[in-house]
Amino acid sequence: MEREDLKKKVDLAFLSAFYGGMLTDHQRRILSFHCEEDLSLGEIAEEVGISRQAAHETLTRAAAKLTEMEAALGVAGRFRRMESGLEDALSLLRNRDYIRAENVLTELLNEETEDPHGI
Repeated sequence: MEREDLKKKVDLAFLSAFYGGMLTDHQRRILSFHCEEDLSLGEIAEEVGISRQAAHETLTRAAAKLTEMEAALGVAGRFRRMESGLEDALSLLRNRDYIRAENVLTELLNEETEDPHGI
């Protein structure tokens, strides 16, 4: 599997963790086969009892819905920024760079209180 394909699957699985509840059971099942079990479209089609084209279309619709939800809400992106910022702050604290660590944490707190999505 190419690196870009793997990245797309990981990103879809990540978005699904946040917004998967917004998908239909059918979409979640096909997305799970694709991302978590790494089945091909043909294997998914056989497992679900649909055509390869239907599996592709369902996967495409599910991916579009997850992407739309992230664009509207930004929860997954905010989570990634928080996680990265906390890791940076922890590293700075371990290096006894307390002022920079405090600045990173302050930026994270400010980002959280200035949420542009109104969440």
